[in-house]
Amino acid sequence: MSRTPVWKTIAASLTSDIAEGRYDTGDRLPTEAQLSATHGVNRHTVRRALADLSEQGLVHARRGAGVFVAARPTEYPIGKRVRYHQNISAGGKIPGKQILALTTRVADTQEAEALCLAGGDPVHVYDGLSLADGLPIAVFQSVFPADRFPDMLQALEDTQSVTRALQGLGIPDYTRKWTRLTARRASATQALHLRVTEGAPVMQSVGVNVDPDGGPIEFGRTWFAGDHVTLTLGET
Repeated sequence: MSRTPVWKTIAASLTSDIAEGRYDTGDRLPTEAQLSATHGVNRHTVRRALADLSEQGLVHARRGAGVFVAARPTEYPIGKRVRYHQNISAGGKIPGKQILALTTRVADTQEAEALCLAGGDPVHVYDGLSLADGLPIAVFQSVFPADRFPDMLQALEDTQSVTRALQGLGIPDYTRKWTRLTARRASATQALHLRVTEGAPVMQSVGVNVDPDGGPIEFGRTWFAGDHVTLTLGET
């Protein structure tokens, strides 16, 4: 069995320290010399670990001053009423969305079952990237029944908000029927979007949203960057 590279162990240790609040946003990390002494490695190994954290957006270097914590993981509650912009804003950060693709295709088996569709029914698919203070925290895919919402893609392009798009299409409110969470490893594409290394931990969320009458209107898959976000479960 291959051993985990030492630099990855150091990077994981520092990430844990940041996540648990030992270093807050803006704090300076120990120097390369201090980290080298603590872990019993040379500075090259420490630099590789710090470079990995920088690639993930967790730290940034200031010439002649050291390496500083860029941001702590974003708190993201998952409950009965999941609203991305509201959740991120409540945590004191600026929410953002980036559209990656808007397409229409035939529903796969899982989507058809979740949305109570027949085989071969069309769905609108919204692939996107969620950001907090400009840092990508999740890649997502939202799937909607195309026959019920024929203008969904245009509404999403105009608003870049699922909530506002649905409101414009006659759905004033919606709630989460169920959510399933599973630990995964980032694929090459997910890693690129999330600015993490391929194989880094991600948490996959799969869920269904329903209208006030209980009818399914959205099937969603979201892959949260494990080092960028902390998921909390509740009734909100």
